[in-house]
This record gives sequence, C-alpha cells and structure tokens, in this order.
Amino acid sequence: MTLKLPNTFVLLFGLLALIALATWVVPGGQFDTELVNGKKLIIAGSFHAAESCPQGLAAFLTAPIKGFVEAGLIIGFVLIVGGAFAVLQKTEAIDAMIKAVARAHSRSALVRAAVIPGFVTLFSLGGASFGMAEEAIPFVLIFIPLALALRLDSLTGVAIPFVGSQVGFATAFLNPFNVGVAQGIAGVPLFSGIGYRAVCWAIATGLTIAFLMWWAARIRRDPTLSPSYAMDQERRRTLDLASFEQFAGMTGRQRLVLWAFVATLAGMIVGVVKWGWYIEEIAALFLVMAVAVGLIARLSADDIVAAFLQGARDLVGTALVIALAKATVILMRDGQIIDTMLHALAPLVGSDSPVFAAQKMFLIQSVINFFIHSGTGQAALTMPIMAPLADLVGITRQTAVLAFQFGELTTAIIPTSGITVGVLALSGLPYGTWVRWMLPLQAAYLVMALALLAVPALTQWP
Repeated sequence: MTLKLPNTFVLLFGLLALIALATWVVPGGQFDTELVNGKKLIIAGSFHAAESCPQGLAAFLTAPIKGFVEAGLIIGFVLIVGGAFAVLQKTEAIDAMIKAVARAHSRSALVRAAVIPGFVTLFSLGGASFGMAEEAIPFVLIFIPLALALRLDSLTGVAIPFVGSQVGFATAFLNPFNVGVAQGIAGVPLFSGIGYRAVCWAIATGLTIAFLMWWAARIRRDPTLSPSYAMDQERRRTLDLASFEQFAGMTGRQRLVLWAFVATLAGMIVGVVKWGWYIEEIAALFLVMAVAVGLIARLSADDIVAAFLQGARDLVGTALVIALAKATVILMRDGQIIDTMLHALAPLVGSDSPVFAAQKMFLIQSVINFFIHSGTGQAALTMPIMAPLADLVGITRQTAVLAFQFGELTTAIIPTSGITVGVLALSGLPYGTWVRWMLPLQAAYLVMALALLAVPALTQWP
C-alpha cells in the first residue's frame, strides 16, 4: 500500500492552518533595518522582542485573498502567458515541431542522445545567467507532449524546463537576482568567484542530466514504472501518436510561427539582461506574441480571442494555488515570527571546523528557503546576518554567498513556492507524486552541495 498525500489545495490549507497556530506559540520578534542602495537590510545583532501578533480565524480565512493580491504579478503573468500559449497551440506549429523532433528522434541516434542534455543545459543556463525562474512555467505546456511523443513520461516533461532552470538558478554564476544581490550585501566584488561557481553549475547540471537520462532509459524499458503512467496513457490518446509517422513536414507558415516564438524568447532574454525587464514587461511581450502568431497563422480575431481566453481559463486553478502559497508567507509575516525563526537558526552556524560551519550555513539556508523562496528577498533578509557570521566562524563571505545559493536547491519540492505549485497545477501532477519522484535527485543535490562547500571552506576561497 502506497502513501497517498492530499492534493495541493488541501496540503496548502493544512500548512496555512499550522502556520496560524504557530503564531500563537512562537513569540514575536524583529530585526532593525536600514536602507542601503534602496534596499531594506537587516542590521546584524539588532534582534529584539516584538509584540506577538497571533493570527486568528479571520486572518486565516482572509490570507488567501491577500495572497492573491500580493501574488497578483505572477498570477497575471501565468494567465497571460497561458493565454498566449493557447493561441500558439491553436496555430498547430507546436504540434508540427513535436512531430518533427519525434521523427528525428526515431531516426537519429545523435538526436536521441542529445534531446535531454541539450534542453536541460539550455534551461539551466537561463537560470544561471539571467535568473530564469517563473519564465519556465509555460514551457511545461510544450515539454509534456514532447516527452510523451519521445516515449517518456510527464515527469520528464516537467523536469526538463522546471528542474533545469531551478538547478541553474541555485548554482548560478551570473544571476543578478541572487548572486548579484547577495554579493552586494556581503560586500564582495560583484560576480567575483565566477570560476568556481561555473564549476558548481556544470556539476549540478550534469547531475540533473544524468538522473533524467537514467530515468528515461528506465521508462523506455518499462513505461508502467512511471508514477504518471495512467495519466500519460490518457494524454497519449489525445496526441494521436499514430500520425507521427505520416507527418509530411512543417509548412512555411508554421516555421514562421515558430520563428516568432523564438524571437519572443530572444527578446525576453535581452530585455531581462540588458534592460532589467521583469514580469510586467515579459507578460506584455507574450501578449504581443499571441497577436503576432495568430496573424501569421491567419487566424481570425475571434479565434485568437477565444483561444486566449480558453488558455487563461485553464490556468485559474494554477492562479489559486499560487495565491495560497503566497498566503503562507503573509501569515508568518503578519504574525511577526519570520525574524524570530531566523534569529533562532543563526547561532546554529557556529563550529570549530570551517567546513562544518559552511555546511551548516547551507542547511539553515535550505530551511529558510521553505519560508522565503525569493532569491532577492532571501538575500536581503539573511545575508546581513550570514556575512558577519562567516567572519566569526572562519569562512569567507564568498562561501557564505555560495551556501545561500545552494539553499535554493530545495525550491523544486517545497509547497510554499508559487513557481513549484504553479508548475504542478499546470501539469496536473499531484504534489506527492512529484516529491516522491524527486527525492533521489534531492538527496544527490544534498551530497553534492555539502561536498562543493568543503572546497572553498578549506581553501579560504576569496
């Protein structure tokens, strides 16, 4: 008999209730803050007791709508991008691309060997360079059907864009949203230590590829081993896989649609890196893409609007899940227990061994990541404390930044992450199924992080 976890909505409501109860037990506390270059930073050693703010029934019940308001940007982004992808899907260009890749996959050993490593590396580079995170959500709509066409499963289809981008984000060497902010707060030169970080990124990405290649080989031998087998069988019936062999090739118009899609992705990368675009600008770009691909495919205005609305409508459940995930953070913040928990964790870093100190710092950051999973927000909250602590326990501040980064390796499985629950809601995969499947890879990430932190701790990496 297998353990069946509750669905995501029940799980998040249960977590919300536990946090509300915790606000009645955990005393309130606060750190003093100061503005540095426009950012609110905690002053180390300034923790003091604050009035406890227990969150009662009213706060518990209103937290979801507050979460909806505070997560409005990402929710709007998901709905707009979902609508845009529905228009893209309406052109049938994606279906044609999937059939073309599947046909090449069946005929070329090189393509078979390169599909997973190539795509995972691309998404990981996105996370490591320009901070790709929320941007990976809509790619699930492409990679699940592609994975099924390649005789893989939905888990692999989700993991390629989602885990790929997340592992790149957590081991980034140029990401301005975590490395840049954390180094600025820690007082080390911006993007210094890029050489060792690049090594860490390559190892983590290679580990992810190896796991997915192992899983792909296993599923091809026996598809029934996949936890998503029943769901995948139903999805394959709608894919019409029998038509793949009769596929005559992509039309010129379909190629133009795909080029417009590629241009959108290129524009997104340039915008984020060069002009500092965020969710609003990226959503606007996908809105333009929806209109452009519809016109290229000669869809009528009514067809474009209908497809867009249907795509947004399909993601309403995803939007609600993201709101609930945000609500958990709101309850902790309003209950004034976040700083208290951080203060209680900080003394645990101390150790006679610099290696153990660095490793414990990573484990504490992993715990904090459960509650605060924004790279920038977590850096602003923890680095003012962790950087001085690094001086006290005999490790460099550069190592403290690396420990902070590695703490985000757990993002792919935490139920408080709007990205994680959004991806799972979009894919239809139950949270329990996903976590059980990810546990071996998460264990490998843990061992990897502990080993990679030992090197700079021993060498006093600058």
